[in-house]
Amino acid sequence: MKQVTVAGAGKIGSAIAELLHHGGYGVTLLDCHADHLQGLSLPEGIRRRTVDIAKGLDPALLDGQFAVLSALPFHLTRNIAKAAAAAGTHYLDLTEDVASTKDVRALAEGASSAFIPQCGLAPGFVSIAAHDLAQHFDEVETIRLRVGALPRFPSNALGYNLTWSTEGLINEYIEPCEAIVDGRRVVVPAMDGVETLGVDGVTYEAFNTSGGLGSLCETYEGKVRELNYRTMRYPGHRDIMKVLLSDLRLSERRHILQDIFTHAIPGTAQDLVVLSVIVTGLKNGKLQQETVARSIEAQDFMGGFRTAIQLTTAGSICAVLDLLAEGKIPTQGFVRQEDIPLADYLANRYGKIYQ
Repeated sequence: MKQVTVAGAGKIGSAIAELLHHGGYGVTLLDCHADHLQGLSLPEGIRRRTVDIAKGLDPALLDGQFAVLSALPFHLTRNIAKAAAAAGTHYLDLTEDVASTKDVRALAEGASSAFIPQCGLAPGFVSIAAHDLAQHFDEVETIRLRVGALPRFPSNALGYNLTWSTEGLINEYIEPCEAIVDGRRVVVPAMDGVETLGVDGVTYEAFNTSGGLGSLCETYEGKVRELNYRTMRYPGHRDIMKVLLSDLRLSERRHILQDIFTHAIPGTAQDLVVLSVIVTGLKNGKLQQETVARSIEAQDFMGGFRTAIQLTTAGSICAVLDLLAEGKIPTQGFVRQEDIPLADYLANRYGKIYQ
């Protein structure tokens, strides 16, 4: 039995721990809040350990561990990655934060273990799907990734409920966004690039947000005319957020915005993940388009009820861990999501939720 450590016992981290436990891994779950950790309803076989990772993670805690998986806020990423590098333990995370991923990449240089950041939904699955679609073309013109984590039954002006990290949500609404425009790698403002699109007969708006492309800009620089990532929301959401972030300047006072969201916007387990990956290019001299689109709802999966964001995020990092354990992806150094074969991913017991 392979032993793994999951850092962070929030909604996603606890789901990761449960899924891996049901999948036959020995799991240790870390969190800084002892009361929260002990109050979780988890299978008895999952070990719990209270650790304040903000003060650093002792590499000795990773002795004998096959991998450590981070489900903590992006600003704690480096602490976990440093411990993994010192312990020679495989490292996986869910971060969308660009700066954090650069730190992980630096630590991966010359490492004896694999460092695989951005293993969630976006970046993560959509990166894998986009790269696979691109291989179907003789020449790729555009790659467009659109993803939304949404309530099924919106009931407020924002058309939104909290389904994952509030801190991560605010970060992607504020930080600059990488893109390729007219063949050049550029940085574009978050919340710009507003468009309307439909999936399964429902109309959504989409706009630039940070981090969703992972390493795709680097991979496709000089190879495509256009590459971008946009978050999908119900119409009207972006305009309200623009007032809060820009007009009221809450982008400069993130802790206040986070407190407002936590106090006023309820969470929900009745959620929906919608994604659309669209690639256009030339096949046999003709301009063609291929699309991967999914709408994934909350459902029972591997021992319990999982929200859509738990399925698509926790399920994704678990699938990557399985493929790493099976030797189907590189086991040393920095591993991009594009290095993961889509067919193997979808055939995996966790990755099948995207089929």
